[in-house]
Amino acid sequence: MQLTGAEIVIRCLQEENVDYVFGYPGGSVLYIYDELFKQDKIKHVLVRHEQAAVHAADAYSRSSNKMGVCMVTSGPGVTNAVTGIATAYMDSIPMVVLTGQVPTHYIGEDAFQECDTVGITRPCVKHNFLVKDVRDLAVTLKKAFYLAKTGRPGPVLVDIPKDITTHKCAFEYPKSIEMRSYNPVVKGHPGQIKKAVQLILDAKRPLIYAGGGVILSNSSSGLIKLAHLLGFPVTNTLMGLGGYPSTDGQFLGMLGMHGTYEANMAMQTADLIVAVGARFDDRVIGNQVHFASVPRKIIHIDIDPSSISKRVKVEVPIVGDVGEVLEELCKQLSAHKDKPEPKALAAWWKDIDAWRSKKSLKYKQGKEIIMPQYVVEKLYEITGGDAFITSDVGQHQMWAAQYYKFDKPRRWINSGGLGTMGVGLPYAMGVKLANPKATVACITGEGSIQMNIQELSTAKQFRLPIKIINLNNRYLGMVRQWQEMFHGNRYAESYVDALPDFVKLAEAYGHVGMKIERPADVEPALREAFTKHKNDLVFMDFMTDQTANVYPMVAAGKGLSEMILAEDL
Repeated sequence: MQLTGAEIVIRCLQEENVDYVFGYPGGSVLYIYDELFKQDKIKHVLVRHEQAAVHAADAYSRSSNKMGVCMVTSGPGVTNAVTGIATAYMDSIPMVVLTGQVPTHYIGEDAFQECDTVGITRPCVKHNFLVKDVRDLAVTLKKAFYLAKTGRPGPVLVDIPKDITTHKCAFEYPKSIEMRSYNPVVKGHPGQIKKAVQLILDAKRPLIYAGGGVILSNSSSGLIKLAHLLGFPVTNTLMGLGGYPSTDGQFLGMLGMHGTYEANMAMQTADLIVAVGARFDDRVIGNQVHFASVPRKIIHIDIDPSSISKRVKVEVPIVGDVGEVLEELCKQLSAHKDKPEPKALAAWWKDIDAWRSKKSLKYKQGKEIIMPQYVVEKLYEITGGDAFITSDVGQHQMWAAQYYKFDKPRRWINSGGLGTMGVGLPYAMGVKLANPKATVACITGEGSIQMNIQELSTAKQFRLPIKIINLNNRYLGMVRQWQEMFHGNRYAESYVDALPDFVKLAEAYGHVGMKIERPADVEPALREAFTKHKNDLVFMDFMTDQTANVYPMVAAGKGLSEMILAEDL
């Protein structure tokens, strides 16, 4: 069967069981859009900016374990998409990005809307391809989907020149793919797992430190099994929240720059760290020299060998799929005649409970001004902790991570590695389309929300009843906090004194707007949004305390045990 390149693209997406493509049309992809129009299996979501298309596809993937797919045109379509691609890359999110390109005979001639897509995106994709022959198109797309979801996941880009979409060839979609230079290790090395078992059994002050790899590999159940088998404390990274139930008694909370006192103290003073799908990044361990000053053993489990011993030296590296390794660890630990020493473990938990008693996340909610933490706590209470929560980046992101207790994986959708403002609303759109029956709330700030606020139009077109929780402190909050603490209260360009009326703006897009100014109105407003307006997008503008800061905090250059607590001020 002879098909055009455009027809081949659509057939390949159908073969991969793609339900949604997020995108924005333009000249170089019009033949593909024409074929998209002719079928009804794949739905297209028209965003209002290419960055939002990539973010929505990203969140679709994060929240569902399905493959997110987006499509943009050449030139500015690609460059607008780069921030979204880099965001997904930093958090290891599987995604396929289709980009249009000028015809092959124009490449390199500075043609209209031409840019070097492969060169521009090379540093922020797992891999990219430029298709120069229509006969290579089907196998290239098969490779793209395979690469994106295997090994350490990530975005893969396929750049398709316009003339390739009109050329014809016989179509056959490969049932499987093999790439000689790409063979990710899945099973952990038996000898290394045996060494890990012995270190675990000998530990006196152990800690399980789990990151986003647990969620990406669908290994939450294995992590829970390991923790309960051993009775060890568990901490999560920002990206790992939900990988271990936050309401479980063994959970110490998130660690790192804005982690709990008990999690950070345990991380710094443990004699054994079992790192599972995490990468010891700067926001987690603070000052590397300070972290390395305490003698400890480290077991590091990760699918990506380049992540192991990259920032800290580890004694037992185990390269493999997190789920596979956890299963084998549990099997060997269960069969072993020895067990961790109960007295030592009891003494360790006594120390942890003493750190817990500081209640490092406490705050005061008065009668006059709304505290942002209170809004998040009430949101958790009203949704029963069962909502999908997306966030933008800033103080509101940290408060969401600290005060919304995630008990399930894939419920917490945020930009961790790149820290991209503007993701919250398009993330919520992608989540809602992937999980149409779920409750979806976007926690944002008045700075972040305006970066992709045009997507209120997309949400209206596709009738997405998202609830937007805007923690409005009239500042770029995290910038203001750093300026207060480290720049002598010089608030350079952090005060937003030209804000729109968000209620009127939401209403102008056809949605419901609410402005909440008193603490007593927080709970009633949230209940109204989630019940009376269940089927509407509701923009809730909470006027919060302008002086509220995120605590605990580990300042740049400081160690994990050198936290600034609210009570110290």
